Amino acid sequence: MNGNCVRDVVIVGGGTAGWMTAAALSRLLPGGYRLRLVESDEISTIGVGEATIPNIRNYNHALGIDEDDFIRNTQGTFKLGIEFVDWKNSGESYFHGFGKIGRDLGALKFYQYWLKLHQAGEAPDLGEFSINTLAPRHAKFMRDVQSVPDSPVADIGYAFHFDAGLYARYLRRYSEARGVVRIEGKIVATCLRAEDGFIEAVVMESGDRIAGDLFVDCSGMAGLLIEKALHTGFEDWSHWLPCNHAIAVPCESVDPLLPYTRSTARAAGWQWRIPLQHRIGNGHVFSSDFMDPKTAEEILMRNLDGKPLASPRHIRFTTGKRKKGWNKNCVAIGLSGGFLEPLESTSIHLIQTAIARLVEFFPDKTFDRAEIDAFNAQVDFEYESIRDFLILHYKLNERKDSAFWAYCRDMEIPVTLQGKIDLFQSHGRTVRTGEELFTDVSWVQVMHGQGLRPRSYHPLVDQRSNDEVRKFVTDVQAVIRKCVDVMPTHAEFIRKHCAALAANPVRRSGLVS
Repeated sequence: MNGNCVRDVVIVGGGTAGWMTAAALSRLLPGGYRLRLVESDEISTIGVGEATIPNIRNYNHALGIDEDDFIRNTQGTFKLGIEFVDWKNSGESYFHGFGKIGRDLGALKFYQYWLKLHQAGEAPDLGEFSINTLAPRHAKFMRDVQSVPDSPVADIGYAFHFDAGLYARYLRRYSEARGVVRIEGKIVATCLRAEDGFIEAVVMESGDRIAGDLFVDCSGMAGLLIEKALHTGFEDWSHWLPCNHAIAVPCESVDPLLPYTRSTARAAGWQWRIPLQHRIGNGHVFSSDFMDPKTAEEILMRNLDGKPLASPRHIRFTTGKRKKGWNKNCVAIGLSGGFLEPLESTSIHLIQTAIARLVEFFPDKTFDRAEIDAFNAQVDFEYESIRDFLILHYKLNERKDSAFWAYCRDMEIPVTLQGKIDLFQSHGRTVRTGEELFTDVSWVQVMHGQGLRPRSYHPLVDQRSNDEVRKFVTDVQAVIRKCVDVMPTHAEFIRKHCAALAANPVRRSGLVS
């Protein structure tokens, strides 16, 4: 290495964000770098994660992690999507599934053909036309089968549920085997360079001084470096996403083992349910402006499927993001960079993409401003596009039972989101902007599930006869049903391929990502 190279990387904080960062850098950076991670056994982590989206498979693949081994060691299960219960109205539900809806025909998406029949009162529920939304209803799961490319089983999108604490331990073993050095202890001070305000070192409670070239802040919501030392600032989005409190508790497992996350709307927020091999993770996300924490806890405890395994844990948060994800020689990854409530399981994804950007823009000691600005612009776009997708769920509600839902329905929304709603209401069209996370399939499922209806369908659908459209849609439904019929149950698949070797005694109440 020449003298201008960044050599010492110091990661502040462990947990999911810290050990994901350490594992990825130990795998992806060439030799010659020193990677150290500082964490304290006395400081508990929020345990962000438990539910994920399919992109995490790319992270595990990049690290060379065997999927079955990962599942066994984290008490993991599989996830085909999210069921939203009572979000539009009490008594109504829909699925946001991964993967495709139907199959495209000609220049048009399947949804447009289905939409014509639906507007004529001739089409069954949209969930009948995706393997990712039909299989969960029958507690079935299998991995995609690439050897049959023209079949729906070739496009089964899936993610994972896992114990976030066990995942961090798994990645710690991985990282330390590749040279990452863990330093245990509390940081009591941060030293900044007088000439430019860059971080020079962190000082431990023991008096030890840990210097570095690049610092990665994985200290959680505290933002020990990015905020407390560098005073970066925070953009508060709670006027759009008013939930600010979560209560988490694990409970005993029940049958069947479901391959999806469930989100159930409550009077001032929503409740999550995440099935693992050894327990079910539960939590209540709510706005303390509309409900007191004691009442919220009572609602959560009344609606568990099994006996609670720990005392409920309360977590306060403010939805939003740092004004800069990268400031001087410090990069914020995980909750130190921002918090978007866990409604669509995006927290671990945001860790993953921040790591990928750090590798892409990995600096030398000049810390070029243009590269840092490009990094921050990408972070801003990603957070804002996910923010809009989350707001959509709240805005398009028709519930009449509480002031919270009335506030969400009546609130002004970002112009970027209003543009997507207006476009969809015309002819059911969606446009994916740039590299935003959620695809047209995701937007369609949530918009339709929340009751938004287009005034018409794509005009090119009428190039085909009504009988041709009916036959096409009916055939797609029949094929998907046949595929689901032959799939094993979720529990059978896990028993055969990746059952945990033994029940793990660690019971955490992690915050769903």
